[in-house]
Amino acid sequence: MRTTAHSKGLAARGGRKIVSEVIACGTPPSSGEQAGGPLIVTEDVDLLDDLLRLCAAAGARPEVHHGVPERRGGWESAPLVLVGDDAADRVRGATRRRGVVLVGRDQDDPGVWRRAVEIGADDVLVLPDGEQWLVDRIADVAEGVGRPALTVGVIGGRGGAGASTLACALAVTAARSGRRTMLVDADPLGGGLDVLLGGETAEGLRWPAFARSRGRVGGGALEESLPALHDLRVLSWDRGDAVAIAPEAVRAVLAAARRRGGVVVVDLPRRVDEVVAESLAQLDLGLLLVPAELRAVAGARRVASAAGMVLRDLRVVATPGPDPCAGDKLDADEAARLLGLPLAGVLPWEHGLRAAGRGGRPPGGAVRGPLARFCTAFWERLPAGAGEGA
Repeated sequence: MRTTAHSKGLAARGGRKIVSEVIACGTPPSSGEQAGGPLIVTEDVDLLDDLLRLCAAAGARPEVHHGVPERRGGWESAPLVLVGDDAADRVRGATRRRGVVLVGRDQDDPGVWRRAVEIGADDVLVLPDGEQWLVDRIADVAEGVGRPALTVGVIGGRGGAGASTLACALAVTAARSGRRTMLVDADPLGGGLDVLLGGETAEGLRWPAFARSRGRVGGGALEESLPALHDLRVLSWDRGDAVAIAPEAVRAVLAAARRRGGVVVVDLPRRVDEVVAESLAQLDLGLLLVPAELRAVAGARRVASAAGMVLRDLRVVATPGPDPCAGDKLDADEAARLLGLPLAGVLPWEHGLRAAGRGGRPPGGAVRGPLARFCTAFWERLPAGAGEGA
């Protein structure tokens, strides 16, 4: 059990009473509406108004009762139960279950812990400090959040290593295998991954539209707003003037992408600043693309060191490099050893990629090509169920 206290109130409190008149006590969703909202148990009118306001902010329609619902399964089946501190005594004998939150207002009341234990609550929430946390939790219920997306980032160990090409190929092959896939361009100076995929004119939002995002972004709304290219969704940069994206906006957007499930592939720049650190923090796995050459490995060490401060699982993908006759060539295993990182694989050089791109075929589009075969093998090596569509 834990107590939750986060950012202060989400919305003005004026007109709260109007909200409570919209949803009558115990009224189920009307015909055509989606069931599955939280269950609220309280007789405290002011607390009820606050909880209804937060449910509205999260896009959820709750069911409200003064005590444990009489209808069979109401208490047990609700995905989330919000019990007002005033109602703790009335639900003490209810069936123990997960997802019960005891909600109160007095942070200095020591008795709230005893009451939480008595009803088997997972969390103790104090308003107004815990409003943002509660909106996020309710929104998870409204969205039907399941397994989060497997999130893979690609970083170039040096400039021109081909990280953007690999990121696109990973996304294209993931989508082709039936995974629900989103590709995120986290490099504002890269020119836009939609161009690399041949979709620079495709309709949909780009990063500047999310520059001021704060709090929570809906996963479903994000997905529907983005360009659809090659059976995946792409969040790219446009070709307009540079727009500063706050770290909070990156955090909100990537969190929404992860909540939708499936696979998220992130193309990352080599530098690690505050904004890039937010992207790294969302990754399950990072791939450092490094030509197996001494100079490239020496440069990649700095990138690996900076990324490794945030990302726990960083692995090397070695490439032969553009010059097969270079005098400082290294074995792939030796390159990984010098970097102090595990080797994820060796990516063969694929000729004709630029020509294929001009012909409208994306990286990884040639099913039998070296790039597509590498990416397909990468996804197949993942644990069973990883990245399956939601």
